[in-house]
Amino acid sequence: MMQYQDQEVHFKQLPSLASSPDKSIRGHQLGYRNTANSYDGWTRLQFEQYIRDLVVFGTNSIESIPIFDETMSPHFKVPPMEMNAYISTVCQKYSLDYWMWIPAQFDLRDTARRNKYLATFEKICKQSVRINGVFFPGGDPGDNPPELVIPLLQDIAGILKKYHPLASTWISLQGFTAAQSRYVYKYIQEKMPNWLGGLITGPSSPTVEETRAALPVKYKLRHYPDLTHNVRCEFEIPWWDPAFSLTLGREAVNPRPAHYAAIYRAIDPYIDGFISYSDGVHDDVNKIIWTALSWNRNADERDILKEYSNYFFGSAVSEEAADGILALEKNWQGPIVSNGSITSTLVAWKGLEKANPLLDTNWRWQMNLLRAYYDAYTRGRFIYETQLEQAVNEELLQAGSIGADIVMKEAGSILAKAGTEPVMADIHNRIIELCEALYKSICLQTSVTKYKASGLERGAVLDFLDRPLNNRWWLEDEFKKIRTLPEKDKINALLGIANWEKVSPGSYYDEVGNVGKSVHEMKGEDWRMDPMLRKSLNPGYDFSDNGLSRKRLSWLTNMRWPIAMEYTNIDTTASYVVKINGVGESLLKINGQRVAPSHYGREVGDIKEFPVPQALVQQGKLVLTWDDINEDFLNWRKQSRVNEVWLIKTVQP
Repeated sequence: MMQYQDQEVHFKQLPSLASSPDKSIRGHQLGYRNTANSYDGWTRLQFEQYIRDLVVFGTNSIESIPIFDETMSPHFKVPPMEMNAYISTVCQKYSLDYWMWIPAQFDLRDTARRNKYLATFEKICKQSVRINGVFFPGGDPGDNPPELVIPLLQDIAGILKKYHPLASTWISLQGFTAAQSRYVYKYIQEKMPNWLGGLITGPSSPTVEETRAALPVKYKLRHYPDLTHNVRCEFEIPWWDPAFSLTLGREAVNPRPAHYAAIYRAIDPYIDGFISYSDGVHDDVNKIIWTALSWNRNADERDILKEYSNYFFGSAVSEEAADGILALEKNWQGPIVSNGSITSTLVAWKGLEKANPLLDTNWRWQMNLLRAYYDAYTRGRFIYETQLEQAVNEELLQAGSIGADIVMKEAGSILAKAGTEPVMADIHNRIIELCEALYKSICLQTSVTKYKASGLERGAVLDFLDRPLNNRWWLEDEFKKIRTLPEKDKINALLGIANWEKVSPGSYYDEVGNVGKSVHEMKGEDWRMDPMLRKSLNPGYDFSDNGLSRKRLSWLTNMRWPIAMEYTNIDTTASYVVKINGVGESLLKINGQRVAPSHYGREVGDIKEFPVPQALVQQGKLVLTWDDINEDFLNWRKQSRVNEVWLIKTVQP
């Protein structure tokens, strides 16, 4: 490995230079568009530098987004058409393949819009010095059937060949139904079109195994991996603690070397290469991991990170920085409260920060520091705010003796301490400083209000820095409602809140999908055995009200259906009832037997109750499962799901 020092590079020993890549397509999508959380603020020189950095690690393809129909970014330094033409010249300069992602976000039966689209495409072809491939997504975005898409692609291919004779046209099956995918497979198998380069598989696509099996051998299969998102995406973080989903959200700085290496190795046998989906530099490590593995599938991820750190940070810190990046990934594994390594990770990065002041302006260094500080702050704040809510619940239990209004006033004062008596103020301030530094160094937009990020789900972690990690907002709203009730009803309502998660001996409570509060929930195989989470299922994280929902926090994390809830050592002489909090339907089975509800609420916060048949209780073990329901006709936000499950012992022996 080349050694890097100030104004000096050298080899300790001469390296072996005989090396060739495993994959022919090794690239990344760098979309100069408003929704990107950093690319849209770059200059030409920043784009060229970033592309050169990717090339060092084996990238040979860059994909742009030249005709995406969206609002202009306030960060643009040059018009999009001009920047994309420049990226094409950069690819020409370094002998890289230049690709374009060209969705059609309109009804293709609209002849006028179709003609305009093709005219724009031809203009781009004329001004681009190099085009090697175009990628048309079947969906995400777009909503046209293949019967309309394929004729459009034939027209696209004709225009493309006029200006770039060796270029090829590709399509993904994203968003297509099973029948529509079969239509495309059959068309290719029967027509064997010469204009088609191959198929692309990615988010919302059929599996790589299915597509490779259906695709004639003459065509290539390119993957479009989502390396950029954490939740509501193709490769979600396995069982992410809700405290992180509430704050860091979908596009935080997210080095995931071990998980993405496992995913790559699972997909590798089926693909001819990849060009990743990326919406900013926050996924920089993930890009390098995939690029290095596409060159050598047997490369070790720690060795890749050592090369990454050696090149970008210097040889003196290559080992420590590599281990620090691996530690950031581990910060997101398991319950946040019991993950004490979050604190040690910050200690390590603070040590590196102090010892290497010359790296303070390096944006990759800044991103790692931001994550280390943010994770530790979130953990400390979660522990503190949980303690505040526990104190509130103890106060509410006194409502019958000292009065409902008095305890609600005191509870409000306790909840307010999160703001009036905050914890870890120094770390809070350091996070703000790092966000400012990252905006200046690489235009990373961590706030909608301060840095004009295009949306709260687009990496705006600064806007969620102090989002309550307890039920403060929900409690404040409940108190307003309760104050209008008669005193007796006030007391009963407050006692219900105080005892929400408390159960008597022999009864159990689980917040389904919360890795720290779901001890009875079966979670399937570990991600190391099931990296794409096909067997294990994964929690869903509600982003209603742009992530600022005032619902009870347990209603913001869910499972479509848990794999199972398992309870052992059941008292065979007692009676039990299952209570479920969740939206929509819940076709519950206990020990394989469908059970009937005695109460069946369907809205957010409503309770369903299922008395447990005594014959099942006498088996001494209860396993809850759910029959699936086809709700494809519903928007995913309205589909049924489970939030909380209680097993209540109702009769003592």
